[in-house]
Formats: sequence, structure tokens, C-alpha cells
Amino acid sequence: MAEDTSTAAGTRHGVLFDVDGTLVDSNYQHTMAWWQAFRRFGHDVPLAEIHRAIGMGGDKLVEHLLGEDRDTGQDSDLDATHSALFSSYWPGLRAFEGAGDLLRRCADDGLIVVLASSSSQQEVGVSRGIIDADAAISAATSSSDAENSKPSPDILQAALDAGGLDAANTVFVGDSVWDVEAASALGIPTVGLASGGTSGAELREAGAVTVYQDIRALLDAFDEGPLHRLTAAAATA
Repeated sequence: MAEDTSTAAGTRHGVLFDVDGTLVDSNYQHTMAWWQAFRRFGHDVPLAEIHRAIGMGGDKLVEHLLGEDRDTGQDSDLDATHSALFSSYWPGLRAFEGAGDLLRRCADDGLIVVLASSSSQQEVGVSRGIIDADAAISAATSSSDAENSKPSPDILQAALDAGGLDAANTVFVGDSVWDVEAASALGIPTVGLASGGTSGAELREAGAVTVYQDIRALLDAFDEGPLHRLTAAAATA
């Protein structure tokens, strides 16, 4: 676990990281897994539509793509089938270049680092192994930590609670418009990354305060970006 750099009297500053499409290059594998799951249950959903919904929680994604008049009795089986299919991709998943280095840089500069994921605990564990920066991570969330998934803000609130953080002293890093919507509901500024397949223009339109191509670009610009300003605030807290 990362060293707790706060004091009883001090203010904690931190950064929440989305995982899929942000730290781990997995959005297209999720897209394929959902496409296969839908096909198994007789639903022909275009890949492009599925990809644009990635970032939502599984329950919201199914409703978004199949509509309210669907057979809701299939929902849990669809989600379970997606998870099983996605697990076949685990051996080939890779972290984006610089992912572990960025988490370590944030922690070394005094920020509380929290992974804000709504994946299962098992998937979060797999992702943490891929990122390989556990010493920098103070806390992580999973699907069991929130009743409502993104774009509802529940998982981000759970991440704030897990890190002992408040929204006013936190930045969120994510790759989808659903990430930005969830963070905006709590007043957390979002740094958008185009690495998940959503364009920078869409992320800015959704409300991202700034956008980078990927984690490496964010790390390379660390000293001029919002994370550096947050570390400066942490140093004077």
C-alpha cells in the first residue's frame, strides 16, 4: 500500500483513476465480449454501438443498448456471459505505456491514488497485476462497492470514501463520456484520455477540463498539467 502522506490536521489530495481504457488497454476486448454475449442471446447489436457504451456499468449498458422493453430476465445472464467471455482475453491484456509510472509519480508526489473501477473484484485484481504498481495504490473499488453503476456517480463516491478524500481536492482520470458525467455529478474535474476510443472533442463536450491522447502523454506533461497543480496543493496542505 502507498504511504499515507496526510496528517490528522492536513487535507488529503488525491487522484481517482478509471481502469479499463484508461490504465489498461481493454475497451475493445470488452466490446467483443459484449458482442458475443448479445449474439448468444439472440441480439444483433453493432460493435460500434457497443463500443460507444463501454464505460457504463454492465446493467446500464444492457438497458442502453437493448431498451426498456427488453426481456430483463436475461440481464444477469448477459452480464455473466460477458464476464466469462472477457476473462478469455486476460492473458493478452496490457497496461498502457506509462500507467504504472504515472501512479507511482502521483503517490511519490503526495497524492492518494485510488482505482475507481466498477468491475468485479476478480477483474480488478487482474488489472492491478497488469498495471504492476500496487505500492502506489492506496485503495480500489469494485462492483460490490456501489448500488448504481456509471454514469451514476456512486462508484466515484465510493472511491472518494475509500481514499478518505473529498471532491474539492480530487481529480478523476477517465476515458469515456460516462466517466465525465459521473465525475461531474460530484463536482470532480475530469482529465480525459482518448486512449479508450472516445475522441478528445467528445470528452471536452461532455465536460472534461483537459484531454490527453493517453497515459504516456499525461505523464510526459505532468509538470504543466492538473495533476502537478494538485501535488503542489498537497505539498502546502
